[in-house]
Amino acid sequence: MELTAEEKKMLRGDLGPAAQEALQLQLEVGKFFGAKRFVPVSNVHMMGDIEVMGDSGKSFLERAAKLGAKCVRPTTTNARCVDFAYADQLQQNKTEVAKEKELIACLRKMDVITADTCINYQTLYQPHLGEHVAWGDTGTVIYANSVFGARSNFESGPAALAAGITGRVPEYGFHLDAHRRGSIQVNLKADLKDFADWGAVGKIVGSAHQNYYAVPVFNGMKHRPSADELKHLGASLASYGSMGMFHMVGVTPEAATLKAAFAGNKPKAVINITNRDIERVYAGYDTQNNPLNLVVFSGPQQSLFEMKILADLLAGRKVRGGSQLFITTSNGVKSAARELGYLQTIESSGATVLEGVCFYILQNLPQMRVREGWSNLVTNSAKLANIIGAHKFHSMLRRTAECIDIACTGKDVR
Repeated sequence: MELTAEEKKMLRGDLGPAAQEALQLQLEVGKFFGAKRFVPVSNVHMMGDIEVMGDSGKSFLERAAKLGAKCVRPTTTNARCVDFAYADQLQQNKTEVAKEKELIACLRKMDVITADTCINYQTLYQPHLGEHVAWGDTGTVIYANSVFGARSNFESGPAALAAGITGRVPEYGFHLDAHRRGSIQVNLKADLKDFADWGAVGKIVGSAHQNYYAVPVFNGMKHRPSADELKHLGASLASYGSMGMFHMVGVTPEAATLKAAFAGNKPKAVINITNRDIERVYAGYDTQNNPLNLVVFSGPQQSLFEMKILADLLAGRKVRGGSQLFITTSNGVKSAARELGYLQTIESSGATVLEGVCFYILQNLPQMRVREGWSNLVTNSAKLANIIGAHKFHSMLRRTAECIDIACTGKDVR
């Protein structure tokens, strides 16, 4: 790889051992992917929770901190696995909870902003067209690439921290024009009136084309999607298809026209999605004759607009006895929801609103599942419906209002 004078200084250790080791790691990544050089980044977003990292990851971060590592770019954290206000209620392991606190303290020593949110693109930072960033969570990366036209690959925890320390990343993947061209045409003929509908689209497209460099181009939308609808679409595409980018004609910045979105490529496939296709997705889920006693709105965290929708749906209603309704969001959104009265309405229904976490990485979740007798998990997030199977849940994707009805009645109208 071609190195600048500053990068050569880092590699020699002139800027300290932490920067030296960080650049050495990034060099290996760059060589693996055939990068020719580094590009500067302006913002970093990293995974950093004890459930995902474990003791070895914690030791890795502690060692970096002892070497004097400091982030030279604004660096924020993704959702963690403990809401300390609810750790006792959820019977989470006290030793692991203590480790999570130690991990947060360690990150702060390195000037990492422990914002603990997977919706940083809605609440913290919105990169602009062509801006290079180093983001880690799949849902954040696909949103940055697609909706903002910024440039990022899926950065693992160590790689993202390295970017924060060095202020750069190897130039490969979605940092290059060649990988940002459309490759699949998706004609949207369905009405798509709910967040779950957009997630269902992501499942249909992603499941059929599991390829990091597949870039679907959506065309023919019946309405201009909101930020939350795009959020659910992107998270689903990233989950089912490992995709890092999509275009939407007339909506996303690199797709003013269908021709511009493909940028000289010919579609490798053309998919038409109708209302019947969306309904088939919902019909593919069943109760397996087990109780519907768990409903979750998470993965990604809820925006303030989603919190208002949930408050409106729950007004005057109660979560059914024996059932549990969990909602996860960021500190900023929860604070605003409290100020506006949405939080009080939601919590008065019996729902639990967790701050700074995502449900699927909750510490001790497998033990909770067994202890609480959870088998089915009902959600409006197609991403969560996909990945929660790793914890042996049987998931059911349903529209938002249907999820609330199930939480309050224990019955699926379908």
